[in-house]
Amino acid sequence: MHLVTISDIETAAGRLKGTAVHTPLLRQLWVPGEFWVKPESLQPIGAFKIRGAYNAIAALSDAERERGVVAYSSGNHAQAVAYAAREFGITAVIVVPDVTPRLKVEATRRWGAEVREVPIAERESAALALAEERGLTLIPPFDHPDVIAGQGTAGLEIAEDLPDVETVLVPVSGGGFASGVGTAIKAKCPNAKVYGVEPELAADTAASLAAGEIVNWPITDRARTIADGLRAQPSELTFAHLRKVLDGVITVTEDEIRDTVRALAHQGRLVTEPSGATAPAAYLHHADELPGGRTVAVVSGGNIDPAMLAELLA
Repeated sequence: MHLVTISDIETAAGRLKGTAVHTPLLRQLWVPGEFWVKPESLQPIGAFKIRGAYNAIAALSDAERERGVVAYSSGNHAQAVAYAAREFGITAVIVVPDVTPRLKVEATRRWGAEVREVPIAERESAALALAEERGLTLIPPFDHPDVIAGQGTAGLEIAEDLPDVETVLVPVSGGGFASGVGTAIKAKCPNAKVYGVEPELAADTAASLAAGEIVNWPITDRARTIADGLRAQPSELTFAHLRKVLDGVITVTEDEIRDTVRALAHQGRLVTEPSGATAPAAYLHHADELPGGRTVAVVSGGNIDPAMLAELLA
């Protein structure tokens, strides 16, 4: 099993130059302590996923790209693959669960992709079938070294902008983002602690790390959380990375996620989707479980349905 290295991440950073935004660290003076957020919601597709998707497609051979790509996603990876495919001028077919927020589905179509909606438990199998039928190359949402390396470029930016960072908080779902960011931080800021953050209703990573092996939660359980981007579970590849780079996992409640969406909108002037609010929620509601010091939380995305945002802000 190939674990991603800092060299892989630096190579990805070169490919992403001019495509992914080097998002800033924004100091949040309205909360105690030294706390910054990194708003990946400012990426062209509104989430960090552009990093891994673009890097994976850039790493393909010309022949593989010409045949087109397929992906399965709850929404943000869908948009990222669609966007990257458009940049390369190739075909993209995206399989999304039929419970995906309409905002994300329509955005994926606007980037020019063909979208297939299926029951949530069938999204991966449907994408694999399409890959075989049409000769498309699968770009998975997290279970691939090139995807992990691309996501890790966010960690490189944190290390560059705040070299003396002490704690980094990153959301965990399939684990590709946390794997990449954790690998970059451990290489560039070896004294920093990296914590994964996930919803209590989808806390399979916390359970898996405690057990020392992957603990499968039914998709019906993971689908309960409002954080629709955090309903996947780690693969063997990402779990191997997470065991190596995470210093712990914090779980947050649905009410804590909702409260953080509101707080970031009112106090931080940031529009954040529930998945994106999960890592900051760990600092706002569980600071006593963290090491403290200079802390960065990644806001992973801001693609929230307007009706949900209005409801949460009410």
